[in-house]
Parts: sequence; structure tokens; C-alpha cells
Amino acid sequence: MSISSPPRPRQSTTTGYSKAAERKHRLAALDMKVSPYLFISPFFILFLIVGLFPLAYTAFVSVHDWNLIGGQGDFVGLKNFTDVLTQPRFYTALRNTFSIFLLSSVPQVLFAIIVAAILDQNIRAKTFWRMGVLLPYVVAPVAVSLIFSKLFADQSGMINEILGTFGVNPIRWHADPLASHVAIATMVNFRWTGYNTLIVLAAMQAIPRDVYEAAVIDGASRMRTFFSITIPMLRPTIIFVIITSTIGGLQIFDEPRLFDQAGQGGADRQWMTMTMYLYELGWGTQKSFGRASAVAWLLFLIILIIGAINFMITRRISSEGKR
Repeated sequence: MSISSPPRPRQSTTTGYSKAAERKHRLAALDMKVSPYLFISPFFILFLIVGLFPLAYTAFVSVHDWNLIGGQGDFVGLKNFTDVLTQPRFYTALRNTFSIFLLSSVPQVLFAIIVAAILDQNIRAKTFWRMGVLLPYVVAPVAVSLIFSKLFADQSGMINEILGTFGVNPIRWHADPLASHVAIATMVNFRWTGYNTLIVLAAMQAIPRDVYEAAVIDGASRMRTFFSITIPMLRPTIIFVIITSTIGGLQIFDEPRLFDQAGQGGADRQWMTMTMYLYELGWGTQKSFGRASAVAWLLFLIILIIGAINFMITRRISSEGKR
């Protein structure tokens, strides 16, 4: 009589299913972690190519005697920086840049908040007015500069004609430094106020409406709700607008460059900005890429310092508002 061997245990199919499910779970978890970085990687790759690499290469050029015609020369260290800092035109350009920046950025942010508050109300044809404030941003900077340079002409400009009806003597917009700064700042405000208005308006529409309803029930006026609810809840957006306006205001080039036909910032360089001074060093009479790169790096450091100051001030204001 033969004794049969005991049957072998059949392998459970649930083990294979559990391993496959675990593998899919790991892939899904990896996808959740990696996918966001893959989606934003094109921006950082492009920024590395067109942003960081030129910045590093400019630093390399700034420590060499680099000429537009002769190319790379000897290593000179910080000589280009010291040469630039001893030039009176550098401080003239720095003064003009800060003057135009303050005359444009401060009113620009204030007007953007006011216009956004008006567009946030229940007015007719809201879409038409919201698209209308963006039209100046669509116009090319060259066209804006040419039109405003004619409006602010010293002899035959429309602005002087309008001021003359009120008994004001003609203003020398292309000769007086402060007047030229006001004219150029007007161009900048005309072009960028609508853009910042839409950013602020989008933030206003994100504020919950029940907050306003509760304030109205408590007896708050429209002006009270604007300063006690709208402005505090717009702080992050206002910080963003201030920082971007600061960066753009310190890099202004198109408007002052095209304010007259010569494009040199005036006979006495009374409205020449830092970027125009950079252009003059690199492509003007000197054709020194080394000094132009030094000015670019000095401007970069100035923007970093001003941006850091803006960030600290606005962050402190924001923290005090939360308290």
C-alpha cells in the first residue's frame, strides 16, 4: 500500500495583488512628490539660462578690461568699479533714477488701489472698464514715449497749452531736471497703473463678501470698511506690487531714452538713468563692456538693498496688522 505525499499548499493570489498594489501606491506617491517639480522646472531652467548665467558672466566681464571692439583684455579686479564710482555722471544717473522711481512708483500704487476699488463696485459695463484700464499696457513703450514727448514739448506741447489757459507760464519739460522727471514718471504711470490695478482688483474680489455684510450690519460706512477690511486684507498683494514696481522703476530705460530725439538723457544728462548710463558706457563713446558690467552689478546690488528694505518694512507692517 503506497502512501501518497501531502498536497503542496497553493500559492495565494492575494500576495501578488498586494505587491502590485503596493508598487502602484509607491509610484503614485513618487508622482505626487516629483510632478510639481517637473511642472515648474521649465521656468527655472529658462531662468538659469537667460537670468543667472548672464548675471554670472557679467560679473566675469566686470573684472576685466573688456572692450566692444578689442574683446577680452587683462584682469583688472575692481578697477572698473572704482572708475565708475569716481565719475560724476554715475551719481547724476543715480539721482535721476531714484527721483523718477519715487515720482512714478508711489502714485502708481496709490492710483492702482483707488481705481481697483472703483472697479470693484457694482457699476455698469464692468468688463468694459476693466479691459479699458489695461489698454495703456498693451501700447508699445516706443509709441507711448513718442506721444508723451510731443505732449510735453517745451514750445508747442499740449500740456503747456492747457497750463497756459490757467495763467501758468510754459514749463521747460526738456530742460528742467524735476520737470523732465515728472514728465517721464507720467509716462510710466500711464502705462503701468492699469496693470497693477487688475492685480489689486483680483485680490479685492477674493475677499469674502460676508465680511463686508457683517461690517455693514454693524453700522460701518463704506470708507470705514475700505480702510478696516479691504486694505488690511490686501497687504500681501500690495507688498507684491510695491516690490515689482521698485524693481521696474530702478530699471527704467525706454521712456527716458525716447523722451527726446538724441536719446542721451538731455544736454546735461538731467534725466539720464542708470540703465542709460550703462548703455552709454557699453555702446557709446567709451565702448567699455567692463565698466558697463560694473554699473550693471552696482545697479543689481542697489535693487537688492532697496528690495530688502521694502520687504522688511512691509513685513513689519503686515505683522503689526495681524496683531
